[in-house]
Amino acid sequence: QVQLVESGGGLVQAEDSLRLSCAASGRTFGSYAMGWFRQAPGKEHEFVAVINWSGRSYYADSVKGRFTISRDNAKNTVYLQMNSLKAEDTAVYYCAADRLYSDFTSTVLGGGTDEIDYWGQGTQVTVSS
Repeated sequence: QVQLVESGGGLVQAEDSLRLSCAASGRTFGSYAMGWFRQAPGKEHEFVAVINWSGRSYYADSVKGRFTISRDNAKNTVYLQMNSLKAEDTAVYYCAADRLYSDFTSTVLGGGTDEIDYWGQGTQVTVSS
């Protein structure tokens, strides 16, 4: 079975940093786009960042300059380095994988998340101010 398992979430103070990891199993994702969404209480999934097979990346404006996405295909793992965290970053963060990079970026323009192929179970990030 395909699984995406997030780790690294926790409770931190504003301006702190966290690194989230997403370990994939069940298949290799070297040719997939991989990325992150987040969901705050009462809100829909919000796009955060995506990286394709060659390292091309795209970020939501709300995290640009603070978050960095990376991947290690040999480990079948994607990371999200989060710096200068703010209270508004508080959310459950979900790892995701998809054959199409555009399935991630289209969500920024109002598209839904139904086209995303695989989802992790999420890891909680709480930022206190």
